[in-house]
Amino acid sequence: MTVVETTSIADQPRYDCRDAYVETLAELAHADHRIVGVVNDSVGSSKLNSFRKAFPDRLINVGIAEQDMVGVASGLANGGRIPFVSAASCFLTARALEQIKADVAYSNTNVKLCGMSPGVAYGELGPTHHSIEDIAWLRAIANLTVIVPADPIETAAALRWAAASDGPVFIRVSRMSVPKVYADDYEFQLGKAITVRAGDDVTLISNGTVLWRAMAAAEQLATEGISARVLSMPTVKPLDVDAVVAAARETAGIVTAEEAVTGGGLGGAVAETVVQHHPARVSILGFPEFAPTGSAGYLLDRYGLSPEGIADSARQLLKTSN
Repeated sequence: MTVVETTSIADQPRYDCRDAYVETLAELAHADHRIVGVVNDSVGSSKLNSFRKAFPDRLINVGIAEQDMVGVASGLANGGRIPFVSAASCFLTARALEQIKADVAYSNTNVKLCGMSPGVAYGELGPTHHSIEDIAWLRAIANLTVIVPADPIETAAALRWAAASDGPVFIRVSRMSVPKVYADDYEFQLGKAITVRAGDDVTLISNGTVLWRAMAAAEQLATEGISARVLSMPTVKPLDVDAVVAAARETAGIVTAEEAVTGGGLGGAVAETVVQHHPARVSILGFPEFAPTGSAGYLLDRYGLSPEGIADSARQLLKTSN
């Protein structure tokens, strides 16, 4: 079992996944001279100052030029390097989407795209800096693996997997502090969901910064006699179809919860799978619109992504299934 045993996930210490990101990237770079970093004037926001100090010749800063950044990374990959592109997810995925599609995915280059501070981490900066569409955009692009780690342990494990794998990968790296979900022995497996809590009444599927909130929601539901299965789905693409179908068959319905838009992300992937394999009730929690300016915590609560909001969605689903 790789899940951390706790009395309540909500009461555990919180961690910035960017710390795990830079520590792991440095570890990988020490072991493999091919690994380089590519940034868009985002050294500070990516916490890469220590990496730059340790590897001054292996961190390439193209300035505020995201399209060039992805193009440079693709060229480095073609030259035998393993580039890790580190940039705010809102700018990496929106401004350089064509380069991600053509230079990385279509060309099948060995580029690792790391979307920093995704979701509504930049809450007070408003919709221009929110990155809630990134998963939906990237999920539509062939050849591109999409990973959304839930804690620092999973972030590090996903980076190690990406470095050892050949081909394009996108990894969301959370800025918002989260508790540890997994034990230190956790190993990332592509396309595999993890049952972090068993349950037979309803299933909660989540990832990223919202996973611990789904776990806390399951704790609340348990006090009411509701047995909620919680599936961590770190790989949005490829999705663990078997785990989703099993949830549809074995519980009354599925609630998905993610720090992303309600159309085309994890919820969309789950709904598409259910429709094709085993029709069931699905409630999709996320952002149905441009989120307003406000703190990240406020925005998550506003759109039902708090433990209470997720638990309430599960209750409503169970009521309509009776």
